[in-house]
Amino acid sequence: MRAALRQIPAQQRATASAQARVLLKAQAQWRAAQSILFFAPLPEELDVWPLLAEALADGKRVALPRFAAAALNYEACQVLDPATDLEVGQFGIREPHAKCVRFSSDRLDLILVPGVAFDLQGGRLGRGKGYYDQLLGGLRGSMCGVAFDQQVVGEVPLAPHDICLDYILTPTRWVEIKA
Repeated sequence: MRAALRQIPAQQRATASAQARVLLKAQAQWRAAQSILFFAPLPEELDVWPLLAEALADGKRVALPRFAAAALNYEACQVLDPATDLEVGQFGIREPHAKCVRFSSDRLDLILVPGVAFDLQGGRLGRGKGYYDQLLGGLRGSMCGVAFDQQVVGEVPLAPHDICLDYILTPTRWVEIKA
């Protein structure tokens, strides 16, 4: 899957990302959310990053994961200004500075979740270390997998610690997972 994602041409990636952003903004879950956990996309991931500035401009509270090396886990931290509040973290991903305050785990309405592959039962295959699943396990709020259409497969293998998602967003569809 990772190799296939790297093969998507830049223009196709940009067009698909723009389509997904429009589709996300049309959802009731997005419109109702007062607090959103974003992720800083890697080059091969669907890019919803431009919505971060829009969310802030609309008065929504925004958080991003920050890796806490001492605890070997991620924590959600509030971002007030992406221009000044971010730095490159341990894994080469943009994340909040140490000065950014932790966001209470029960105060997030919508959690946007990256991954390598997803299925329509709410399964998510991450990057293999389990750090993100630890973060998700401590959060409340609607969890939405963010993916290119190619990343949605019949079934992903799940471990006991894996968290199931509530929604899947792709450039062409918004899928509500039936429990």
